[in-house]
Amino acid sequence: MELENQPKNNNNTKILIAVIALLVIGILIAGYFIFNQKNQIDVLQEETSLNKKQLEDEYESLAVQYEGFKLNIKNDSLLQKLTNEQTKVQRLLEELKTVKADNKSEIDRLNKELASLRKILKSYVAQIDSLNRANEQLRKEKKEITTKYQQATQTLSQVSQEKESLSEKVTLAAKLDAVGISVLATNSKGKVQKKISKVELLSVNFIISKNITAEPGERTLYVRIMKPDNDVLAKSRTNVFSFENKEINYSMSKIVEYGGEEVPVTMYWNVEEYLMPGTYRVDIFADGNRIGMKSFTMED
Repeated sequence: MELENQPKNNNNTKILIAVIALLVIGILIAGYFIFNQKNQIDVLQEETSLNKKQLEDEYESLAVQYEGFKLNIKNDSLLQKLTNEQTKVQRLLEELKTVKADNKSEIDRLNKELASLRKILKSYVAQIDSLNRANEQLRKEKKEITTKYQQATQTLSQVSQEKESLSEKVTLAAKLDAVGISVLATNSKGKVQKKISKVELLSVNFIISKNITAEPGERTLYVRIMKPDNDVLAKSRTNVFSFENKEINYSMSKIVEYGGEEVPVTMYWNVEEYLMPGTYRVDIFADGNRIGMKSFTMED
């Protein structure tokens, strides 16, 4: 009986060992698959985290691009649109930061939002480029207009100078001239006196020369007789006229009719004051100009 049971026990042992071996192999195979799957999950989680971080970086980059474009925009309407889109980018970025990396549906949605925002930015870039080209054209046109304006101003200035020069020439050409000036020192009867003490009358004679460019009409002539001490002979210190923006005294005045032809003029000074010996000077004025001058000497 013992001999019969021994082979049976051996068979059972072999079967048990085989079962144990199969279990060990199964456990090892299951462990391998579990380990491999865990590694795949870890890799997938890592990739998901990287994708989320990359998406966040892209949102931040887009926000920076919006800010950069805003710095060079002067158009208020376009600037407001860029500001609104930048605010939206920042809001979605904050939303992305709160989403879990393994939330695939939200990550996909935010990825699509990013693609949409990029398209919008691209359209704004096109508008900005168009505005820049338009502004560049305006600057070019402004520069051309400024150049033309400066040229026109320069030409106008030159014309004004030429006109002023011509006007001066015309004025100079129209200026009256007193020629043939002479001064006679006489007594009351018209006899020339050599001694200054006997002089009772100074007769100033001259001719307004012919000038067809001068405007015809009445002219007021002023004569100043300057004594040797440079004082003016004047009956009244209120007898003044304008010359070179000043009011100066005159000795005698006379109104004559001038028509462009020669006009002889004689003016008289009654000597009622003491006359010192020496060199005297007669200045003749008309139309605000000095038109003649003559010096003469009287001796004691």
